[in-house]
Amino acid sequence: MSLTAQMGRNTAAMNNIGNAVSFNQTQDGYMQQVNNALGRMSELTVQSQDATKSNADRTLYQQEFNTLANYVNNVSTKDFNGVSLFSGSSLAVTTDSDANTYTNTGVNLTSTTYSQLASDSIATTTGAVSALSHVKAAITQLASDRANIGANIEALNNYSNQLSTLNNNLSAANSQIMDVDIAKESTNYAKQNILVQTGTAMLAQANSLPQIALKLLA
Repeated sequence: MSLTAQMGRNTAAMNNIGNAVSFNQTQDGYMQQVNNALGRMSELTVQSQDATKSNADRTLYQQEFNTLANYVNNVSTKDFNGVSLFSGSSLAVTTDSDANTYTNTGVNLTSTTYSQLASDSIATTTGAVSALSHVKAAITQLASDRANIGANIEALNNYSNQLSTLNNNLSAANSQIMDVDIAKESTNYAKQNILVQTGTAMLAQANSLPQIALKLLA
């Protein structure tokens, strides 16, 4: 019973880990799109510094820059089953039958590194220089955040594999206790069957002897 209960808890922990992996994969999917947005924003900041461009051109660049910055801020509000994806909070993910936990490092898209982009302006060359500095900082931070997500996924997959191996071993141990030894029991069945048949034959023979004696007397 103890082994069966432990296997059940292990399975529950594996489910928790699977959900945490999905959480991280969802984060990484959004951050891939944020990476694309930041890449385009960095291009716009450099284009805005082109001496041959007019202020009207820079205004158009600013419109696209703002749209992308707002997209980054919008992603920071997303959640996974009601749990914020990008609040920066770490998650305690259960990793075994005793409810020990792994600290799943959080990602904070609401930090100043990302949020300040919405207030940057590339409508002037001076503003574009400052915005480029901010975008480069955001790209560096994004690379660090995605590395943390990758580390989370790798660690969680290792825990899941460990639990799977443990459950296989627990199942084998439980089988030794609970399951029938088919070969042994088949042999025992054959033995008992022979004994029953032999006993039946001897009883039939014993019952026939009085009848023979009576026939002789008659």
